[in-house]
Amino acid sequence: MSPSSNFFRAARPAFRARQFFRPKQTFRFQSTAAGEGSESWTRRMWNSPVGLKTVHFWAPVMKWALVLAGISDFARPAGNLSLTQNAALTTTGIIWTRWCLIIKPKNYLLAAVNFFLGMVGVVQCTRIMLWKQSQKALEAEAEAKVEEVV
Repeated sequence: MSPSSNFFRAARPAFRARQFFRPKQTFRFQSTAAGEGSESWTRRMWNSPVGLKTVHFWAPVMKWALVLAGISDFARPAGNLSLTQNAALTTTGIIWTRWCLIIKPKNYLLAAVNFFLGMVGVVQCTRIMLWKQSQKALEAEAEAKVEEVV
């Protein structure tokens, strides 16, 4: 007998009970404190530990400007970009992404913006390195032509 048939034979009682196909019953419990669950979204966001009045909200919002600036640099020639600057953005993006997932409360908004900052930096660093390699190849080709002429 194959192992799969043993599995299905062992699973038959669970399927016969139809516990997998019944709709889940949900109960709504009332809180003993009046009005506790009826807060509006804005009130909950304002009083949240990562809400509108904290740095946990505004830091990621402002940091998106760095990501957008990096994305706008995709249109610039790779020769005009700074490898040091983009390596720094990549490094900080990766380090801070990890840090945002360790702190309490976890700041997923800041982790997301740092992740994208790191990815933009990786793309830019790759563009710069490929451009530098192509420049070395052009220099070697030009030197070969000069030696050929001489």
